[in-house]
Amino acid sequence: MQKLRWMTLVAVWFAAINLFAQAGNRKDGPILDAQREQRSLQCLLKIAEKLIIPAVDAMPADKFGFAPTDGEFKGVRTFGQMVKHLSATNHILAAAALGENPPPDAGDEVGPAAVRTKDEILLYLKSSFAHLDRATEAIGQADISVNTSPISPLKPGEVTRSALIVESLMHACDHYGQLVEYLRMNGVVPPASRP
Repeated sequence: MQKLRWMTLVAVWFAAINLFAQAGNRKDGPILDAQREQRSLQCLLKIAEKLIIPAVDAMPADKFGFAPTDGEFKGVRTFGQMVKHLSATNHILAAAALGENPPPDAGDEVGPAAVRTKDEILLYLKSSFAHLDRATEAIGQADISVNTSPISPLKPGEVTRSALIVESLMHACDHYGQLVEYLRMNGVVPPASRP
């Protein structure tokens, strides 16, 4: 849980620093600013990937259909549906950052219907992080027009590649916390919490 809080605080801190850096003129210019943004976001993206992929892999294949039923959990996604949603959202935001149309198989943030098994879902998740990595690599490139994602609260004209990547990280943090809860409800200690 501490890693999740740290990652969220770093993402928020990075977004604030990014806004202040854009507002003022820096001595080293926009190219070095973009390189710093790119390296920072790549680091945070790798942290998210190293937390989420092992957590998903830790859930037994027969539990990917698990959804809590006690308390206020009516209608929540199953574990597998949540991972597909996270992956589809990663793909949608990465596509927007690259100036691409959203992937048609991402659906309404639910992911492809054909992706059902643990192995297929893990592969889809890994491909979504690779897509975000490509989007992060594009930070600083002026020749690609950034699109506003249909799922982003960012307004046209205000959206940047960095903002879309930060949005994906914040979304991933939210779902990582939920994945941890689902794991623990099934007696699985999340890999990041193991000694």
